[in-house]
Amino acid sequence: MSIVCDAVVIVYALLSSYWLRFCTPLRTVGVPADLSISDYAAYIAIGAFSLLLGLAGAKVYEPNALLRYRFVAVKIAKVSMFWAAGFLGFVLIFKFQPPISRLFVGICTVTTPVALLVWRRLFHTFLQRSAVAADLQQRIIIVGWNDAAQHLADSFASDPAAAYRVVGCVTPAQGRFQKEPNGVRALGQVQDLRELFHQHEIDIVILSDVDGLKGEIVGLANLCEREMVQFKIVPSYFQILVSGLHLETVSGIPILGVSQLPLDRQVNVLIKRLLDIVGSIAGLIIAAPLVALFGILVWRESPGPIFYRQRRLGRNGVPFDIYKIRSMRLDAEAGGKVGWSTKVDARRLKIGSFMRKYNIDELPQFWNVLTGEMSLVGPRPERPELIADFKEDIPHYNARHNVKPGITGWAQVKGFRGDTDLTERIRCDLFYLENWNFFLDLQILAMTVVSNKNAA
Repeated sequence: MSIVCDAVVIVYALLSSYWLRFCTPLRTVGVPADLSISDYAAYIAIGAFSLLLGLAGAKVYEPNALLRYRFVAVKIAKVSMFWAAGFLGFVLIFKFQPPISRLFVGICTVTTPVALLVWRRLFHTFLQRSAVAADLQQRIIIVGWNDAAQHLADSFASDPAAAYRVVGCVTPAQGRFQKEPNGVRALGQVQDLRELFHQHEIDIVILSDVDGLKGEIVGLANLCEREMVQFKIVPSYFQILVSGLHLETVSGIPILGVSQLPLDRQVNVLIKRLLDIVGSIAGLIIAAPLVALFGILVWRESPGPIFYRQRRLGRNGVPFDIYKIRSMRLDAEAGGKVGWSTKVDARRLKIGSFMRKYNIDELPQFWNVLTGEMSLVGPRPERPELIADFKEDIPHYNARHNVKPGITGWAQVKGFRGDTDLTERIRCDLFYLENWNFFLDLQILAMTVVSNKNAA
């Protein structure tokens, strides 16, 4: 159904692009042309077919993708960019007649993905509210139970349109769980799996406890293969950066290890840096009047320096000075005492509380971004004095220093900032490291703007 509807939406978007280009005042832009719809029929057919092929290649039409709107939206945006360039290049190389209008292609590049995203949003909303969602969910049994299994189950349970549903769990080969499951039924033992597959129509088995013997794990994998059930393993020995796990062969021996993450690739670093430069210049220009206004208000309430420099840790743990509009009294850290800022903090100025509510005090950090010490999006930098022991107490804390810190980040738009749960903040930071892409940065920036507006 989704591929047929996508095809209809794409064709109508291309027809709309034709109408905008040749049946509105835009027809006088560039080289005037009097072309009928039949002249562009081949272009519309080629464009629709090639875009559908691209979306299919991006696995947009897989059953478990139908309930994942964000996944589909990112794929549509990416594929559409490459499709527009490839579509234009193809028709120019083969010199189709009549020559294609570049303005038509430009309009298609906007109308087609927008139409697809709007239709997919409506489709996703319908699926969320219908009984169809349950039929599309892949049914999971988890072998063993630990923190990773509980996190998976809670994540799926919190989203009614999740692509997966945990039906239950079974005890592993050693006969006991590492921890008791919460909110998930214990269905029996690993020896009962064959019967449970048919009884509960299981699609996926996830092994969360890999402490069993090699032969038992191989036997479980073979059972899943015979019963045509997907077999997956939670890599509990790699509790960090698992999306970077890569299997390679060295001297004929398969070796599993952490390979490159998205921001380890230079092309991605360049793309992110270009976004930072453009965004920071625009940010400084837009923020200048606000910085001047609130600087005056700060000085009137508490005469003294307007700007405040604070030592933070950047990429690879290198310290740098972060810039802010001062939001606290001059003696806020008298005696060298350093502490977290809380929601109700007597040290704050009156205007400081307002600035912090809307993140106005952080506007000068666009300068840190422009100079390359920070990025627009990334883990928030912390003070060395406050995090000296974090790397010992919080697992994987220092992994967040593999990228530049940001003015905003995934943890911040999810509500984890300031005096909040550090473990969840680190989990969000690691998610960002593993899943970075250009569109994720744009999404976080948009969510930051929206959350600030909602704060009003």
